[in-house]
Parts: sequence; C-alpha cells; structure tokens
Amino acid sequence: MITRLKQLWQLRPRLTAAFLLACAVTLFFTSSFAYRTLYWATHRDVTVQGWMTVGYIARSWDLDGRELDALAGLPLPEVKGHPQSLREIALDRGIPVADIVADVEAAIAELRADRARAGAP
Repeated sequence: MITRLKQLWQLRPRLTAAFLLACAVTLFFTSSFAYRTLYWATHRDVTVQGWMTVGYIARSWDLDGRELDALAGLPLPEVKGHPQSLREIALDRGIPVADIVADVEAAIAELRADRARAGAP
C-alpha cells in the first residue's frame, strides 16, 4: 500500500495530495459525527445544574430551547452576545442558582406534560 502511494506520488503529486487531503477531511468529519452522536446518546435527561446553558438543557431533554427560555422566564441568549449558564443568570438577577434551577425544572416538566398531552413521542 505504501509502495503504491509512493508510486502515485511520483506520477501525480497534486492528485495524490488532493486524495490524501480528501481522506483526512472525511476522517475528521466522520470522527466528529461519531463523537457527537455517542456524547448525546449518553447525555439524555441530565440533571439540571448551574454550569449548564439553556441550549444544553434543551438538547439533553429534547426540548425547544426558545420555549424553555420563555417558560422559565430566562433571557434570550442574544442579550449578552453568548449563551449564559444558569449560574451567570442567577448572578445577574442576584438570586440563588437553586431558584433558577427550580424554574427550569418546572418548565421542563410542563413542556414534557404538554408533549405527552399532544401525543408526541
């Protein structure tokens, strides 16, 4: 195999380089896809904690992040220019993180109940 690649490199260096680059890019995206798939397959319905952002929670619980934001009374991510963790939101409001976590958990329960009533999986 290595001998064949050396021959191809000598005959067509640009084509061989393009092929190897395409193989590397394919390997990168395949491994990224596999990693993300395995990560989110094992991080379903994770207990809500202060370090989490609303987007992370929404993805973990398979909910719409904007609905979760609205129902829990949290600010939109565009307010600060980046997604805020629940801890940052609590610091901005001057309240304990446990209160924010409780609001988010109540919103999750309500959204899940709405989904169950609608008959969605």
